[in-house]
Order: sequence, then C-alpha cells, then structure tokens
Amino acid sequence: MKIEFPGQSVIVSGAAHGFGRAIAQAFAARGARVYACDIRTGSLAETVQGGAGQLQAAGLDVTDRAAVEALVQRVVNETGRVDVVVNNAGGVLGQVGRPLEQVSPAEWQAIFDVNVNGAFWLSQAAAPHMKARKYGRIVNISSGAGLGVSLTGIQAYASAKAAQIGLTRQLAHELGEFGITVNNVAPGFVRSNPTTERQWESYGPEGQQRLLQNIALKRLGSPDDIAHAVLFFASEYAGWVSGQVLSVDGGK
Repeated sequence: MKIEFPGQSVIVSGAAHGFGRAIAQAFAARGARVYACDIRTGSLAETVQGGAGQLQAAGLDVTDRAAVEALVQRVVNETGRVDVVVNNAGGVLGQVGRPLEQVSPAEWQAIFDVNVNGAFWLSQAAAPHMKARKYGRIVNISSGAGLGVSLTGIQAYASAKAAQIGLTRQLAHELGEFGITVNNVAPGFVRSNPTTERQWESYGPEGQQRLLQNIALKRLGSPDDIAHAVLFFASEYAGWVSGQVLSVDGGK
C-alpha cells in the first residue's frame, strides 16, 4: 500500500510537537503542501525544520473563529484548495486531575474551547471549499479518554474528547453527500510531549508497568503510529470509510 498526496493542501492543527508534528511531517514527506498550525509558533519552527517538502508554519489559535477562517482563506488563496483538515489541537492545557467540586468554570470551558470548539471552527471554515470541489477529508484526533475513562482524571478532557467523537459522526452524515469523509483517531497513551512525559513520570515504575501490562502489545506506541492512521483516513484507500473511530492504542 503506497499512500501519497501530491498536489493536495493539508491543514494540521496542534502541529508544534507530538502527534501534530508527526502528522504534518508525514503528509509533507508524501507530497502534500502542509500548513502546520499552532499557537506555539516557536516550536512550529522545529516542526518545519525537521520536515521535508512543502511544509510551512502558520500561527493559529483554534479557539479564535476569525483567525481560523482567515487561515483557511489563506490556504485557498495560495493553493486554490483544501483537501485535508486534521484537527489535532487539544490536550489538557496544563491541568491536572482534581475532585470535580474543585474545577472552576474557566478550567472546564478552556478544555472544551480547544478540543471541541477548535475542531468545529476549522471544519466549519474548510467545509464550503471542500463542498465546492465535492471532495475532502476531515480527521479528528480524540483519545481513548473519549471512549472510556481518562488516565488524567480530568473530567473536562474525557467529556470533550467524547464530544469530539460525537461531532465526527454527525459531520460524517452531514457532509457525506458532498464527497467529504469525517473520521476520528483515538490514541492510547503515548509519550509525545511535555505533558505526557510528566504524566508518565508521575506513575512511577510500578504504575508504568501496570499501564504496559494493560496493553495487548505490552509496549507504548509513538507519534508515527498515530500519523499512519491519519494518513490512511486521508487516503483513497479510505474513500468509503466515514464516521469511524479508530483506536490506536496497542490493543485494549
């Protein structure tokens, strides 16, 4: 199976590190013109420098609807098309698990703003351009937390990722008649960024071993494992696949 994207325009949010960086670089290596987006512009430079092909950085706060619309319009102005959108921006925003009565409204809302609203704004902005060409691929990056219980213990994170999965299924039915597929990758625990490194260290040797024993393959995955699932959903091999959630977690 050879997957390539020559001439296609791809937008990847949350591309400053981890999954987003691996996804952006994977598309660029396969011929796509990639806009790697993130609010952390300094780290985006590392994504671009470590990539190949047509990979460029684009500062973006996905919670800013106007900024999202401007970015999509820029891509259309420069390339004439938007073929693939990968909604990877998200995470826990530095929060840690606490009893629910200690969670402030602002903390709850912040996680929803990035993980759910951001995916909605970017999909909403790209959809008219995809509809016009009768083609498009939207891939959302959720989490195993959206399908079960979050290892972080963060209520908003588990809820937001579940909401993103619901959004995936709803948009798949709304956009399918226009040749647009919408799918979701639900990663398991991967040491992919400073937050997951801190989480891994917090488990200690015994906790780390328990986590590994609960994985069928008895090992952690890598950001590239997540990128490969995204490439499949964005490829012609997944042309009749939509509204699906693919758990990439080593087997649970």
